[in-house]
Amino acid sequence: MTEFFASGRAVDVVLAVLVIEALWLKWRGNRWMNILPALLPAVLMMIALRAALTGEPWYLISIALTLAFPIHLYDLHRRKMLRNGSDDPGT
Repeated sequence: MTEFFASGRAVDVVLAVLVIEALWLKWRGNRWMNILPALLPAVLMMIALRAALTGEPWYLISIALTLAFPIHLYDLHRRKMLRNGSDDPGT
């Protein structure tokens, strides 16, 4: 089990689950412009975790985490706009 986590394979499983979730959301009728901002921060954080577990340089970890933050902020802003009845920003 230690090797499963140390090799990053555990993160690969989580990434596969995120891909399945995205496909399931699309199949349920959601648009990609609504799915991607919601899931992309999680994907980037998982990439950062995989890099940390496998001993990649610190800057690769920080790049993935830095990219996740503005996308997360955009998603929060987008959800607030949708909740307040504004136009769907994904159109």
